[in-house]
Amino acid sequence: MGIRSGAQYLESLKDGRDIRIDGERVRDVTTDPRFAGAARTVAQLLDMQHRPDLHERMTYASPSSGERVGLSFIEPRSREDLAARRGAIAVWMNETQGMFGRSPDFMNCFISAFASAAPEFGKRDPRFGQNMRRFYEFCREGDAVMTHVLINPQVDRSKPVDHQEKDLAAKIVRETDRGIVIRGARMVSTLAAFANEIVVMPSSYIANTPGASDYAFGFSIPAATPGMSFISRPSIVPTGAGAVHDYPLSLRLDEGDAMVIFDDVLVPWERVFIHRDVDMCNGLYPRTFLSAHTGHQAAVKALAKSEFMLGLALALARSTKIDGYMHVQGMLAEIMVSVQTVKACIEAAEQNCVTTPFGTVAPDPMPMWVIRLGFPRMFHRMQEIVQLMGASGLVGAPSLAEFSGDAAEMAREYLQSVNSNAEQRSQLCRLAYDASVSSFAGRQQLYERYYTGDPVRLSGLLCSLYPDKEGLTGRIDQLLDELPQKVALPASAPGG
Repeated sequence: MGIRSGAQYLESLKDGRDIRIDGERVRDVTTDPRFAGAARTVAQLLDMQHRPDLHERMTYASPSSGERVGLSFIEPRSREDLAARRGAIAVWMNETQGMFGRSPDFMNCFISAFASAAPEFGKRDPRFGQNMRRFYEFCREGDAVMTHVLINPQVDRSKPVDHQEKDLAAKIVRETDRGIVIRGARMVSTLAAFANEIVVMPSSYIANTPGASDYAFGFSIPAATPGMSFISRPSIVPTGAGAVHDYPLSLRLDEGDAMVIFDDVLVPWERVFIHRDVDMCNGLYPRTFLSAHTGHQAAVKALAKSEFMLGLALALARSTKIDGYMHVQGMLAEIMVSVQTVKACIEAAEQNCVTTPFGTVAPDPMPMWVIRLGFPRMFHRMQEIVQLMGASGLVGAPSLAEFSGDAAEMAREYLQSVNSNAEQRSQLCRLAYDASVSSFAGRQQLYERYYTGDPVRLSGLLCSLYPDKEGLTGRIDQLLDELPQKVALPASAPGG
């Protein structure tokens, strides 16, 4: 089939999936006002693959069917392939200003990395590696939109999952001839309401204790699988907006986040990738180079987001003519440095790509680590700068509906600025508010901080992985050892 249209995608969501929000079950995410905006956004992104001016940039010929498929599914085998994938991802990221981080390309990169590393999954049983390859090809050929869920519920974080008094985490409760049966919960599944498939994989380290194998699994199932429910957080879509420009990001880009509940869900054997294999789960992502590939997608997202925030800050400064002040230029320069840092990391990761044991190439992991740990702080500061640029103009920015109401004349007179008419100034302030102050902005900040995992644990992992630490400390030792020979101190004066 190859790439789908947005209309085909929206129709695929009408499958009876069990989505709960605000104490009720959603019958159709394509029409419910809490979900419809993001559903239409995904549909519009898929439609972009069909545009004549973007078709070659966003798709490639499937190696199995010859149909055009999404380029973010590619298994890169050269530096040029990585650059081409980056270009395809950038189209979607620029369209959403980097504020829709779990657009389909994220999981496309995720599952293609695993498919390339299928031999890892097949070490104990070849069928699990074969299952991964088949699932990847199924998603690539059908342009499936995927989500994933990795994290166990936060019940007692001082104990391993198999030692918790309250047994709430998803686990294997039995096997049958047809497959494995899963009971329990996982969190947090972003894009759950809008996905065709959910991929359930391990997250952090699993202690190799007697009961740990119950929790050592990986699989995929359709989002409408019987017995599986999604409990969504409240929507941050402002249902009372007076005009589209009041919340230009929130109305379109709330990806949603949900806990997934498995009530004795049967997972067919052909959809199982890991079965009771603690050793396979631990260290899975470095061995498969998954983090480097998904980090590549996240880096392109970070660049689009940074450029958007820079453009927003520049527009705010120009609007009220504060761009000539040195302290304002200093803040703008901060964002410029972040933009160029992210851009340099992407280029370095591609130029210094590494060859994997699977015949593919992956971006150099170290520049991806810079973005993974550094960008959350960068983005937080960008939001702060936009707040400082807008100041009280963001706090008091009225609805754009005022320009078609009884107060239109007053609004046009008193909401203008030196370089913007009233409508332009109000639209800009509402956009800046949505990007830096609103509930949407707060969720974006939290997402950047935690979407790749616990930053404390990640920092420790980077410290353990960082190359040539001994060589660097050796330079210090050598400097201290050689210093007496390199520097001759003058003799002390008599009586000194």
